[in-house]
Amino acid sequence: MPNVTVFVNGARIQMPTGSVVAAALAAARAPARISLGGEPRGPLCGMGICCECRVTIDGQPHRLSCQVVCAEGMQVSTDEAGIL
Repeated sequence: MPNVTVFVNGARIQMPTGSVVAAALAAARAPARISLGGEPRGPLCGMGICCECRVTIDGQPHRLSCQVVCAEGMQVSTDEAGIL
């Protein structure tokens, strides 16, 4: 199965074609965001309803990582990167 390369907070991650960005976050061991209480948050429902997996993708904030398929060269930033 061919792979695509995505960058999560600058880290290069190889993902199988067709993987969603939430899987790339798990592979990078990066939380999607940090709660107001300082807790790491990540995908919960996997259906785009809970919005816990919001990240910035190619400069667009608040994208739902569980609903976006990885694309070659995609840049993903999380709260952990201090960008959101």
